Amino acid sequence: MARQTRQRILDTSLAMFNEQGEPNVTTNHIADELEISPGNLYYHFRNKDDIIEQLFQRYEERMDSALVAPEGRLPNLEDIWLQLHLVFECIWEYRFLYRDLVDILSRNRHLRMRFARILKRAAANATGVMRGLVQAGVMRASAAEIEGTATNILVLATFWLNYASVRGDKDEQEAIRLGIVQVMMLVAPFMRDEERMHLNTLTKAYLR
Repeated sequence: MARQTRQRILDTSLAMFNEQGEPNVTTNHIADELEISPGNLYYHFRNKDDIIEQLFQRYEERMDSALVAPEGRLPNLEDIWLQLHLVFECIWEYRFLYRDLVDILSRNRHLRMRFARILKRAAANATGVMRGLVQAGVMRASAAEIEGTATNILVLATFWLNYASVRGDKDEQEAIRLGIVQVMMLVAPFMRDEERMHLNTLTKAYLR
């Protein structure tokens, strides 16, 4: 029973943080939504930052599972598309982190260090995938171009939702789809003509 209550607190907190923004939600709001006493909530979590840390743990596990390159073969265009979809789905599910990223990380040094490690793993993954594409003959890019593009991909993915919000986009799921396409456009100039045509076909089908 206690484990179920703990899970309900995390699930409800995530939904409220995503919908209302983490700074606008207090532990009392969460307890009211769950129709439990604040004391019951504090039995499971010390404070709101404790809840955020537990949600971050779930986010980190989800992101790590998305950042898995194909084994035993070189990557192809569909692999990148699928991986980006999984990454952006994770960003969407935990979008409160990205909307209030600077504020949340500035309050918690431990989370800041963990997020930095996630970015490092993501950069290594993006670099490895692009090197595989070069090896497979899908791309032509120097080591410096690959490293620069990997950095640009991370910057775009990390701050895309904030950019879309400032731009006035109302449909965040549509914004996620556009974010994936924007990332692919960073890679497109390095692709062979045949692969660029294939990418164009995939993009049109994806945005329907």
